[in-house]
Amino acid sequence: MLTPLDAPSPAVRVVRHYADGALSWMTAVCGPHWLKVGRPSRLQFHHSGGVLKGMATKMGVIEYGTDVTIGIRDEAPLNSYSLSLPLDGEQELATGERRVRSDRDTGLIVTPDINQELAIAGNCRKILVAIPRPAMRQVLEELLQRPADAALAFEPSMDAIHGSQAAWWRMVRHMLGEFENASGLYAHSVFAGDLEKALIKGLILAQPNNYSAELQQADGRKLPHYLVKARDFIHAHARDELRLEDIEAAAGVGRSTLFDAFRQHVGLAPMAYLKKFRLEQVRRQLIEDRSGHNVSAIAIDWGFTHLGRFSVDYKKRFGEAPSQTAARHQVRAPR
Repeated sequence: MLTPLDAPSPAVRVVRHYADGALSWMTAVCGPHWLKVGRPSRLQFHHSGGVLKGMATKMGVIEYGTDVTIGIRDEAPLNSYSLSLPLDGEQELATGERRVRSDRDTGLIVTPDINQELAIAGNCRKILVAIPRPAMRQVLEELLQRPADAALAFEPSMDAIHGSQAAWWRMVRHMLGEFENASGLYAHSVFAGDLEKALIKGLILAQPNNYSAELQQADGRKLPHYLVKARDFIHAHARDELRLEDIEAAAGVGRSTLFDAFRQHVGLAPMAYLKKFRLEQVRRQLIEDRSGHNVSAIAIDWGFTHLGRFSVDYKKRFGEAPSQTAARHQVRAPR
């Protein structure tokens, strides 16, 4: 059986009738958690959906067929932000003393690094979207135009009827419908990648979180033209052997002016921003390619000549070694 991350086309379906199988499958989708099943003999776990190749966002529809409780502990946090919206039935999220009920009018966001329990009714059939933490962080930092100094934490209750939050759920429903047509636009990685980033960006902007106030202030902020030139030059020539002098020449300003602009608007020095962008492109290629290409070759292609230091920097940023990313997204033959 293929795992969700092995699927060669956008659509995948799985059925499990035992708790360990359901837990193993959903651990691959969202990350570590525990599963308690009240009546194991009635468990009929179903999951259908797919993976967006750009940053490995997973979305689909799941149901357990009987009452279950899912638990997350901060010592073994999820590797994804888990968003769900019931199509039928109800669920309830408990975080400390707070309880949030969810039905077809109200979605839930399970944020990593928080102790919480999610009780799912047996008649609950729901949309599930799992956005990897590195993908969420990358898009957040692009919006902030600086490194994020704290993990992104969302308000757990999400309106599915009114306003921009409901518009986000409508976008998810549309994308789920398109997963059935693997030969359509979603088969083109460039299109699907842009749409995936738009989905994550829309969530961060629509749903209240610990960065909402800053993002509202930054919305009207305009970058200096020379900083835009420097950033675009870095993106276009990231595979080349770039020097700081090259970036200065492309921007058309002196070093001190360039450094001040990068630190004020990006939060990084120019060469540090170049390394961050290169790391993100390596990860994107490892996820999107899925053919088992040599990690070292991809890293070298993106300008990393010291592979040991590259691996350390990659793991520090994304929480796993590059070989682990490649292995999780490599296509395998059916067993």
